[in-house]
Amino acid sequence: MILSFKKEYLRELYETGTTSSKKHRFQPEIIRAYVKCVYRLEEAIVPEDLYKYKSLNFEALAGDKNGLYSVRVNNQYRVEFSITQMNLNEEILEANVTICNIIELSNHYK
Repeated sequence: MILSFKKEYLRELYETGTTSSKKHRFQPEIIRAYVKCVYRLEEAIVPEDLYKYKSLNFEALAGDKNGLYSVRVNNQYRVEFSITQMNLNEEILEANVTICNIIELSNHYK
């Protein structure tokens, strides 16, 4: 999937392992697990590919987060994201593009 990040601190955490935002500080083991989860999202071609990783607990969210999906970083944190699928039909090229927009690294129990 093609990744996009709603907030800059999410991109920084994935690319460098740190963030300049003092509000979004996480323990090193949370950052390592986050990077691993985002890598799995990037590696997936279609959303259904995420089901093969049982530890991710890929699920569609309900309620006020209807339309969003999540994967678990650990028992306390999860990555929330939206998925957009586009079909590009041209004479020569036909492609299905899946865009994963990462919205938040959230504390599951708050």
